[in-house]
Amino acid sequence: MSETTVTVESSSTQGSCCGSCGTGADKAPATAAAERAVFQVKGMTCGHCVSSVTAELEKVAGVTEVAVDLATGRVTVDSTAPLADTDVAAAVDEAGYDLIGRLGA
Repeated sequence: MSETTVTVESSSTQGSCCGSCGTGADKAPATAAAERAVFQVKGMTCGHCVSSVTAELEKVAGVTEVAVDLATGRVTVDSTAPLADTDVAAAVDEAGYDLIGRLGA
């Protein structure tokens, strides 16, 4: 009987165990958005936190892309028009976290 070795290469950068929450890969925000804003969010500690914040922000009218940096708490949001801080704060609050504020322009 001969042995066969199979090598499987993964193109995924997912770092979570199953990838179902989408937290392993860092997505760069879309470059075609009309507006980009960066916010500081307090209280995120894991991939589930990232997923929750992302899901709520994606519900805000005009949002085209959300990228969360868990290590720094920075959330980059691309949108078709300027976002009201109150809308972003409401979405972050709905996810269960605190919006500290908008970071430099």
